[in-house]
Amino acid sequence: MRDLIYSNNVYAFRTELGISQEKMAKDLDISRRSISKIECGEQNASLEMVYRICAYLGRMIPDVFPLQDSTHLRTYEECMKK
Repeated sequence: MRDLIYSNNVYAFRTELGISQEKMAKDLDISRRSISKIECGEQNASLEMVYRICAYLGRMIPDVFPLQDSTHLRTYEECMKK
């Protein structure tokens, strides 16, 4: 399995809305297996798919795909200090 830089709450938000994997996959024009793999952390969603999933669920990206605590984001200025 590849290292994921984020976890995700796709399953939680999808089930909260009462949407099946089949319905979500059909609406987003992807396979149900892809939805399952994304929800289980077996597959990273592409950037486009992250946007599409979040729009579909009516949520912001950080709510659906929060970064792991170990992920450190640095500004340009922080990078230049090294």
